[in-house]
Amino acid sequence: MRRIPAALSVAALLAITTACSSLTPPGKETTAQARLTDLRPVRDGGTVTIGLKSDPDMLDPSLTTTLVARTVFTSMCEQLYDVDQDNKFVPQLAASMPKITDGGRTFTFTVRKDATFSDGARLDARAVKTSLDRHLHLRGSGRASEIDSVEKVTAIGPYTVRLSLSHPDVPLLGRLANTAGLIMSPKALKTYGRKFATHPSCVGPFRYVRRVVGDRIELAKDPLYYDADKVHLDHVVYKTITDGNIRMANIRSGDVQIGDQMGPVEVRSSMGEKDLQLLNTPSLGYMSLTLNVGNSHGIDKKPSPVDSPFGRDVRVREAFDLSLDRELINKLVFQGMYEPACGPVPPGTPLSTPLTCPERDVAKAERLLRAAGVKTPVPLELMINTTPDDSRLGQVVQAMAADAGFEVKLRPTEFATGLTRTLAGDFEARTGGWGGQPDPAGNIDSLVGTAGSNNQGKLSDPTIDRLIVEGRSTSDIAERREIYRRLTVAINKQHGVIYLYRNINYVSASQNVSGLKLSGDGLIRVKEAGYTKGSR
Repeated sequence: MRRIPAALSVAALLAITTACSSLTPPGKETTAQARLTDLRPVRDGGTVTIGLKSDPDMLDPSLTTTLVARTVFTSMCEQLYDVDQDNKFVPQLAASMPKITDGGRTFTFTVRKDATFSDGARLDARAVKTSLDRHLHLRGSGRASEIDSVEKVTAIGPYTVRLSLSHPDVPLLGRLANTAGLIMSPKALKTYGRKFATHPSCVGPFRYVRRVVGDRIELAKDPLYYDADKVHLDHVVYKTITDGNIRMANIRSGDVQIGDQMGPVEVRSSMGEKDLQLLNTPSLGYMSLTLNVGNSHGIDKKPSPVDSPFGRDVRVREAFDLSLDRELINKLVFQGMYEPACGPVPPGTPLSTPLTCPERDVAKAERLLRAAGVKTPVPLELMINTTPDDSRLGQVVQAMAADAGFEVKLRPTEFATGLTRTLAGDFEARTGGWGGQPDPAGNIDSLVGTAGSNNQGKLSDPTIDRLIVEGRSTSDIAERREIYRRLTVAINKQHGVIYLYRNINYVSASQNVSGLKLSGDGLIRVKEAGYTKGSR
């Protein structure tokens, strides 16, 4: 890994910034406005290959923690509710919106009567109960804390499910429109148990065929799918290609038809190419740098202070935060095509509050380090993915932090290995992000709450925990907006998760492919995709 020398860091960064500013700005017609779909008519048949930025972890809705796994699930595992292109919740496997009674403590809904899992099992209320109980109680479940308000799941009729809650949980619907709402075949769960990921079976337009770990996941059209008449493709292949430049080269050559999570560099390079098209939407999530402050023994254990300057003293974490310039990071690493971010709530959503990010303040950072009594430079190992984007981000963070008295050592780590190390607590800091949900609780509760199943750094703060409970229990929009404003302040005060930027979801595709849909959650839907009529 080439490192920018600390002594040259600021000058080097400013020089690069100047160079970046001379580039042609992106075409307004392709990136300035969201483009979520391509509805040209398509023909039946064919295989589409989708290039993924990283290899998904387990294809198990209870255990997965990655966005790319969710991308694959959109083709093979439907959920109780979904998010449409206006970020509104709509029924998917549920037949209607839930009826909420008993002061918000009871959710009742019916499920479709015409749905069949890919292994032939029928979808009914008992199948939904089996999946939700597994989400709640399977050891290591990433969904457990997301729906922990659910005390009991009852099949009160063949197709009617009742959720009894311990307390009102306003964001629960949003979680059932996410991974926690994915429903698995009870037949497959009984046969394979904890090894469900080796033979995943759900309700979806495509069924699982096989997986070559690190390379590809192959799906085939499911004739049992209730909406099979709308499915045009015979096969969908998800192929892992971590380097965005190589993903784009594969699209140009025709080996890949769709590129997921394309970066600004690749998007810029493809502007104006007549054989390519671009879909894009602002992300509901965020990208951040997580410091390990309490994950000493694994993410499924209680927080335990990490014996490091960052774990012991919040002033050291604040100093590190102040050493970073979010605007400059966006310009240097992402060519100004993303947005600086300093909070988990996506702007422009009903529960967001305008937020001004703090400016870089090296002098204050140095004062904080002196007050903390730590010896400088303060060492920090930063785990990054092996992608070019993360490499650039790591080098810029490294150079900025050096000016304030930190010595950042970059540790490029393959995605799956990095995830394993993170869950085990074997890291000091890592870059990463969250795909996002329309309700801010989906971006906060499980990620920074003490009991959160996705709280990688095991941040634990009573004020954050109290506000999380208030946010879940309050239905008034104005009151919730104020709660999430205070929650953002409380999270930032701990400097355990340093929000850096909010990306744009870019999807590049061949012009001969249509029917794609990109929803507000940034996930590609290919249920109705296919090759355009008349194309080869």
